[in-house]
Amino acid sequence: MRRLLTWILSTVAVVVLLFGYRTSTGSAVQPTTGAVVAAPGTGTTGSPATAPPTTGSTAAAGRTYTGAAAQTRWGTVQVSITVTDGRITDVTVPQYPSGNDKDQRINARALPILTQDTLTNQNADIDMISGATVTSDGYVQSLQSALDQAGLG
Repeated sequence: MRRLLTWILSTVAVVVLLFGYRTSTGSAVQPTTGAVVAAPGTGTTGSPATAPPTTGSTAAAGRTYTGAAAQTRWGTVQVSITVTDGRITDVTVPQYPSGNDKDQRINARALPILTQDTLTNQNADIDMISGATVTSDGYVQSLQSALDQAGLG
């Protein structure tokens, strides 16, 4: 009798926990940091957002370097950094996969974290984002290219 009661209570607890779990699939995800992320692309799968090339352009606060575009399984990822006095002062992502809602949700969450980690660490030794591993890998590749151009690599 005791085993049966324990089994029933355990089953009820598991069912309550499963139905009480809220996933993020139904809500819009917005970037939560001050990092700048480019607007989404054309809306077709694999078509990245693009921005005019800024490699080596002189900005008022520093010099901007755009890394090589990294081709990933889900689309192109490209990173631009602004360097002032040998420090990364700004990070933008002019190209990233944004061809469908899933790409947009993933990257709205992952890119602000990646850019903040870049500003904090001042190098390409940043953590991958769980659930956005492909984008994270492309981001690091392009970031390293931009750092090499800036002489910070």
